Amino acid sequence: MPPMDPMRSAHAKLLAGDFLSLAASPSAAPSFSRRGRPVSRAEAAGIVVSYDRRPKLLRFLLDDGSGCIPCVLWLNHHFLPQSPAFSSRENIAAAASAADVHAGKVRLGELVRVRGRVTGFRGVLQITVKDVLVERDPNAETLHWLQCLKLARDCYDLPPPPAPARRA
Repeated sequence: MPPMDPMRSAHAKLLAGDFLSLAASPSAAPSFSRRGRPVSRAEAAGIVVSYDRRPKLLRFLLDDGSGCIPCVLWLNHHFLPQSPAFSSRENIAAAASAADVHAGKVRLGELVRVRGRVTGFRGVLQITVKDVLVERDPNAETLHWLQCLKLARDCYDLPPPPAPARRA
């Protein structure tokens, strides 16, 4: 069995230009890749330039200067992670409340950092948001840019790890 690529389980810090260039991988489960390396989770930072709040979800665009990343934050408990932690009504209510708190942070013109899963909807890449953090440091966006460039050069653009040699 080939070793698992560490990028598969990490939140890749990506600029919008890199995020929007992710390629859909041909497999049964929807997955995405960057230069042959799997990307399933992403982190982005930028200014909220539009949002549309509905009863079950919040859609917004995050502009980091290199493009706009579509983001969706589910407010409906049916779309929250399915795990034993969400089995009781109290835990479902707590998770829905946390989603409402995150949704309250998304305002036009606000500099935010989001983390979540890379998903596709109707042929458009988006981040299904898990966490939203309002950045108070005016340098946060520039630091995010620098981190993205460094990670791309030192980690993301490296070839995938080779499969181990099979013994006869």
